[in-house]
Amino acid sequence: MKRSNRLAWIGAIALAAIVLLSLIAAPNNTKLNTGSTYNRASDGYGAWYAFMQQQGISIKRWQKPFSDIPENSPLTILQVSSYPRETTLDSQEQEWVEKGNNLVILGAGARVTEAEFSTMQKSPQGDIKIDTRRRYQKANSKQVDLGDRFGAVVWEENYKNGKVIFSTTPYLAANAYQDYLSNFKYLASLVTEKGNTVFVDEYIHGYKDVDVRKKESEGDLSSFFAKTPLFPILVQVGILLLVLIWAQNRRFGKPVALDTPVVDNSEAYIQALAGVLQKADTTDFVLQMVGKQEQLQLQKALGLGQVLLERQALINFWIEKTGASAAELDAVLKLQSRKEPISERELLSWLGKWRSIRLIRNS
Repeated sequence: MKRSNRLAWIGAIALAAIVLLSLIAAPNNTKLNTGSTYNRASDGYGAWYAFMQQQGISIKRWQKPFSDIPENSPLTILQVSSYPRETTLDSQEQEWVEKGNNLVILGAGARVTEAEFSTMQKSPQGDIKIDTRRRYQKANSKQVDLGDRFGAVVWEENYKNGKVIFSTTPYLAANAYQDYLSNFKYLASLVTEKGNTVFVDEYIHGYKDVDVRKKESEGDLSSFFAKTPLFPILVQVGILLLVLIWAQNRRFGKPVALDTPVVDNSEAYIQALAGVLQKADTTDFVLQMVGKQEQLQLQKALGLGQVLLERQALINFWIEKTGASAAELDAVLKLQSRKEPISERELLSWLGKWRSIRLIRNS
């Protein structure tokens, strides 16, 4: 093989290996978008956000870290978690809530119980559709806002001057529930209290303001590569080196031309037709068509022309010309005159008898 061709093969193999590794090692960000107000899919909150704006409620998207949340006025932060999160707050969150702010967390971690997956929970806003078996079982009756005998679906915990509201389902008012207006109203009632400004946390879904991206050094290509994990890159480089080393020690050999298979259109057509007839269970059609052709071939061999003869006339000529028994020929002629389908076993037996008749005819 020429050196240029060999280098082309090496490059192609290395590129394929790197692409495959990149697909395997690349992070899956599909789940990250769950619960985002920018998401118009069934698990997004775009419809609910538009509903809140139509109601004239002060609501904004928050695209900065939690530590940057202002402290000069009572606020409510809504977080729709893409993954089940702990029901305990970190020190920063707890300190912020204790100052008189509210935190609403949808998608809190809880046990899977024996509750029905789809239930309708009573609330002042109407029946709320809940699709989860997860229930929080540590809340007391005073804390539970939605729940049943298996535990709480929505509950609240007080922290000095503020409170945290948890929901075991992250889909409480997702786009999939647009036909359940009570779900939208119920979530609106959870986040709108005492005239608080409502912030929806989009930072946890990967959305960041320009100043935040610059601060976190995500604004240019060099900073992107600086934050890229080194392990996938090292593995890719290692694979490339192995391919190059192997190529220097082993040749691919001379190219071998492949024989182009000759397509038999008649055979292909016959096989396709046979498959259709088998699926349609039309053995009576096969009997008539194949039987007609077999009889014509037999008459031609006996010198009787191309006009189909009556069964008895053909049998008489068969005995006269070959001197053989007419029993087998009589059997195949009788069977092919049937109008109803036969079994596959009977069909194969019938074809075998015609094969025997051809052997006698040619002997």
